[in-house]
Amino acid sequence: MNKFMKVLIAAVVLIAFGLPIPAMAAGQDDLQKKIEQLSQELEALKLQVKESVAKTKEIDVVKAQVKKTEDKSLGRWLSVSGDYRFRYDYLKGQVAPYADGMTVFGNVGALMAVPANAVSPLLFPTAIGGGTLGGVTVASAQRNAFDVKNESLYTNRFGLNLKAKATEDVSVTARLLMYKAAGAQDDNALGSGNTAFSFDRAGLFDGTIGHVPGDNKLAVDRVYATWSNIADQPIWFSIGRRPSTGGVPSHLKENKSAPGNSGVPALLVDYAFDGLTLGYAPDISALPGAYVKFCYGRGFQNDIENADTGNGLKNTDMIGLNIVPYETDRLRAELQYNRGMNIFDAPKMLTGPYNMLAPATNLGDIDWYGMDFLGNVKKVGIGNLNWFVNGAISRTSPNGNTLKFNGLDTGYGLLYSGVPENQTGWAVYAGIRYDIPESGTKIGLEYNHGSEDWITFTPAADDMWTSKLGVRGSVYEVYVIQELKLKPISSWLSKTFFRLGYQYYNFDYTGSNSWLGAPIKIGDLNSMTPQLTAPLKNAQDLYATFEVHF
Repeated sequence: MNKFMKVLIAAVVLIAFGLPIPAMAAGQDDLQKKIEQLSQELEALKLQVKESVAKTKEIDVVKAQVKKTEDKSLGRWLSVSGDYRFRYDYLKGQVAPYADGMTVFGNVGALMAVPANAVSPLLFPTAIGGGTLGGVTVASAQRNAFDVKNESLYTNRFGLNLKAKATEDVSVTARLLMYKAAGAQDDNALGSGNTAFSFDRAGLFDGTIGHVPGDNKLAVDRVYATWSNIADQPIWFSIGRRPSTGGVPSHLKENKSAPGNSGVPALLVDYAFDGLTLGYAPDISALPGAYVKFCYGRGFQNDIENADTGNGLKNTDMIGLNIVPYETDRLRAELQYNRGMNIFDAPKMLTGPYNMLAPATNLGDIDWYGMDFLGNVKKVGIGNLNWFVNGAISRTSPNGNTLKFNGLDTGYGLLYSGVPENQTGWAVYAGIRYDIPESGTKIGLEYNHGSEDWITFTPAADDMWTSKLGVRGSVYEVYVIQELKLKPISSWLSKTFFRLGYQYYNFDYTGSNSWLGAPIKIGDLNSMTPQLTAPLKNAQDLYATFEVHF
C-alpha cells in the first residue's frame, strides 16, 4: 500500500470516528464500497501512468531511429545539381600573311641531310619558300593573307555537380563535364585538325578537357575534399583537382552565382589544376567577408627518371596568394599573386596536328600580380547594375632554354626569340551587366585589352577562337540573357534561359595565349615570317545558347 492509500484510509477513519455511532454503523458498508472503488480507480490510474511512460519511451526510440535514418538519407548528405547547354556559333576571321612554322621546321629537318657545302645560307629561305636544294625537294611554307569562317558550329555541353558530406566538417565536391561538337568526336571544328589559329586551341591537353569541345566522354573536371572549421577556427584545407576555372567575374556572363572563396580571378587563371588550398576567414567587423588563402597547383608531372643523369626536365608548379579584404553584396575587392615555376615548353597535346608535342624542357618562371573589383548598384532605373574592373601584370624570367621541334631548335624561348630577356606585360578587363528583374532580361557589355608582352594562364576559358583574356590586343563583347519565367523545381537556383552574344577580336601582336617566342606586330608580318599558328588579324563570333541549370 502506497503513501497515498495510507493517507486516504486515515482520513476516512478520522471522519468515521467523528460521526455518531448509529450513522457510522449505517454507512459502514457504503464507506467500505467507496474505499474499494477508490482503490480500484487508483490502481487503474497507476496502470495508465505506466503505459504512458512506456509509450513515451517507445516514441523516443522511434524518434531516434527516424533521426538516424534521416541523417543517413541521400538528401541529408548528398546534393546533386548540374547544367546543360546547346550553343550555336558563327565564326569569321582574317589571317595575316605568314610562314607556317610546322612546314618550316619539317623542311629544315629534311634539308639537314643535304651536304653542308650545299646548304650554307640557302637552307632557311628554301625551308620557307620551298623548292629544291641539294637534290631535296620541300614544300613552300609561305601563306598569303586569307579569310576563314565556320557558319554553323553546334556544340553540346553537360555538367553534373556532386557534393557529399562525409564526416563532421569534411566534404567532397565533384564536377563531371562533357563538351563536344555536334557530329564530331574531336576538336577539329576549331581548326586544330588542320590549321590552328591559337596555341590554346591547337589541341586538347590536361586542364582544358571538358572546357574545349572534344568528345562525348564525361570527364572528371574537378574533385576535391574540404576540411572546414579546423580546430574550431575559421580555417579550411582543400586538396584535389581544383575549382580553378570560371572565376570572377566570368560568372556574370555565364549567368551563374559567384564561386565564393573557392574561386580564382578569371583574368589570371582559368585552368583545371591539381593542387591544394589553405584558407582563413577572420571575423573582422570593419572588413566583412574578408579571407585569405594560399594555393598550390601542379601543371606538369615529370616522369620517373634516372637518378644520376635525369632528363633535363622539372615539374611545373604554381603557387598563389589570394586576399579578399572586403566582400559584401554591394562591393568585393580582391588581390592575387601567382608564380609559375619551371614553365614547360609545350603541353602534351592529346589531339590535333601538334600531338607530337610534349614537355621536353623548362623555359623559366612567370610572376603575375592582379587586382579586381566587383560591385552591384540597386535600383538604377528599372533594374540593377553589376560592374567590374580588373587589372593585372605579368613578368617573365626566361632561363635561356628554347622549344625543340622534331629535334630542331626553334629559337623560341619564354617570350623571346634570340637573346633571353625578362618581359613585362599588362592587361585590363572591365564590364557591366544590367539586370531587369521584372522581365528576366540581363544585358552585358565587356572589354579587355592585353599589351605586347601580356601572358596569362587561361586556356580553359569559354571562348571559341582563343581565350579572350589572353589576347594581345582588344576584345569587345556584348550579350543579352533572357530568363524564362518558369517556377524552379529541383532547387531555388534552377533556371532556364537563352543567351545571344557577339565578340570582336582585334589582334595587335602575334602569340596570344602562348609564351613561346617574341610577339611580332601583326602589321609587320609577311609570308617569310615563321609562326607556329596562323596569326589572326581580327575575328568575330556571333553565338546563341539555350541553357538549363538544375
